[in-house]
Amino acid sequence: MSTEEALKQRSESKCELCGADQLALSVYEVPPVKDAGAQECVYLCPACIGPMTDTESLDINHWRCLGDSMWSTVPAVQVVAWRMLTRLNEESWAQDLLDMLYLEDDVLAWAQLSLFEQEEPAESPCRDSNGALLAGGDAVTLIKDLVVKGANFTAKRGTLVKNISLTSNPEHVEGRVNGVRIVLVSAFLKKVNESES
Repeated sequence: MSTEEALKQRSESKCELCGADQLALSVYEVPPVKDAGAQECVYLCPACIGPMTDTESLDINHWRCLGDSMWSTVPAVQVVAWRMLTRLNEESWAQDLLDMLYLEDDVLAWAQLSLFEQEEPAESPCRDSNGALLAGGDAVTLIKDLVVKGANFTAKRGTLVKNISLTSNPEHVEGRVNGVRIVLVSAFLKKVNESES
């Protein structure tokens, strides 16, 4: 029996989240997937499967159906219900349902895996031209003359910039040069040891 046939039988050809009885139901593999068997999949309608792949198409009221489906005895359905309620936890009704939902430890661990996968990867550290690690508050010197657009001056090579700030881009730092706060490219900087500054 194929995975889809097993899911049709298990769900009685209805969406396992909202109960919609449609012909356009499809298999959704609940990540992370090891063997894509029926135990790791759910059978969903287009309204439920869309937000799994597209975070923009989230009809909040549609997901009130989780109040029923979260009580499913199927772990994959429980995992998807928990994940969607967690995404919607700013809604008071979703938070109430999430507070009532109990998952076995292994099912909860599976549900939580998606949270860690969706986190942004750790940012690369900010390094100067020599590869030295830069941190907020460090002092640096410029290793090249830099034309500062919009401020009508050139930051000269050798200029000391104290108390830099890191930005969300590991290739840029912010610092004050000639009384103006500017963004500097870390590849054109050299970290100054405390004894030198």
